[in-house]
Amino acid sequence: MTDSKVEKGQFQPKPRVKKFENWKIWNKRRYVLAILAFFGFFNVYFLRANLSIAIVAMAESRTQVLENGTEIDLGPEFNWSNEIKGYVLSSFFYGYISTQFLGGYFASRFGGKIIFGSGVAVTATLTLVTPIAAQTNVYLLLFVRIVEGVFEGVTYPSLHAMWAKWTPPLERNRLTTIAYSGSYVGNVVAMPLCAYLAEMWGWRAIFYFSGVMGLIWYALWMLITADSPEQDSKISETELQYIVESLKAANPEIETKRRVPWKQILTSKAVLAIAVTNFTENWGFYTLLTQLPMYLNDVYKFDLGKSGFLAGLPYLAMAIMVQLAGHISDWLSKKRLLSTIQIRKLFIVFGFLVQAVCMLTVAFWSNDTAAVTLLTISVGSGAFAFAGFVVNPLDIAPRFASIILGLSNTIGSLPGVISPILTGYILSETPAIQEWQIVFFIPSAIYLFGAIFYFVFGSAHLEKWAIQEEAPELMSDDSQVSENKF
Repeated sequence: MTDSKVEKGQFQPKPRVKKFENWKIWNKRRYVLAILAFFGFFNVYFLRANLSIAIVAMAESRTQVLENGTEIDLGPEFNWSNEIKGYVLSSFFYGYISTQFLGGYFASRFGGKIIFGSGVAVTATLTLVTPIAAQTNVYLLLFVRIVEGVFEGVTYPSLHAMWAKWTPPLERNRLTTIAYSGSYVGNVVAMPLCAYLAEMWGWRAIFYFSGVMGLIWYALWMLITADSPEQDSKISETELQYIVESLKAANPEIETKRRVPWKQILTSKAVLAIAVTNFTENWGFYTLLTQLPMYLNDVYKFDLGKSGFLAGLPYLAMAIMVQLAGHISDWLSKKRLLSTIQIRKLFIVFGFLVQAVCMLTVAFWSNDTAAVTLLTISVGSGAFAFAGFVVNPLDIAPRFASIILGLSNTIGSLPGVISPILTGYILSETPAIQEWQIVFFIPSAIYLFGAIFYFVFGSAHLEKWAIQEEAPELMSDDSQVSENKF
């Protein structure tokens, strides 16, 4: 399929747009891309979350039964303090934070397919050698996890470069949430499955299984996907026209190659609001991702299998709710019941406030059923905030969406570095409930701040600096364009 297929005037718009709304999604290449991206993010989070379960098995006490029936306590295979565990769990994010911007920048220059795929493939390969690194030295383990983070850091922003070319505006939330919900399904499966693998074959099996699974996905991704509809040899002419014409109508500037307006991006209140929102959501998310299995083990004495299963429930709720949030958002937009910025603010503020209330309640209500239920509601309601801010770069600057998401994710990755280390210092060797209360107080306060900040500074208007000079009719339309600088 060549670019000549979409030359201006070659196709005439067809009135039967409903053809694209049928249920046969395998006939729509944009949905094939979304589904493959779903499984890509499934692997991204499986490879990231596997250590949260493995570290419990690696540090738990072992016993050996002799032939005469005597039971000997061998102690843990890795006798790490809570501080060391905090550094091990956060090490991934040292690398992850370093390549968010680079992933977005290079994807905008060279396309997202190879960068997204390679990010998963290299992380999967390093995961296969993680057991050797752990047995050799804790510092080698830290190094391997940091490098894993370096390569996974490019995944989110690089895919945004593809979305800018693949997503019709009225399907933007739906397609992106299908893809990104793979992250939460990855957590849902990773927690109990990793616990099962550890109990059946030992903690090393966790890393071997997740590494092989990531490499299998990479082969399929490179074989099936394309950077843009024009480069997809299997896309129908009708779907190609629909995507290209929809994007042209909504964003005439998308075809023009321009230098990156760094000053305007870095001084935009809309961009800062996205970054603060990203940071806010990720603080609570990464706190639970890295600490929930240990919390359930420390406070409620759940065994590894039960901790893994219950720790996966919040992400099951997130996986379901993020789909619902995406469809509700697109429906509200299509029906014109709310403006785009009203939808973004409603979803983000609602999501953050519910999470703040749930976290505070968990801190004061020491009941295992209530704690799991409230944390599940908390993470699930985060789907509304996620559906708001993750597509926001496409609202304000489609041409530079991958770069904005890369910058935003750089700030949003800081909680992955800070939270596990801070938690490690808050908790003693035998943590009391009061110490875990402090752990939950912190995200509650951050959620409240994030809700207020986005409500005041958030925007969904196309930014002036994101529009080409050749589109003066948009430059003068205040309903479509926002200056939005400090």
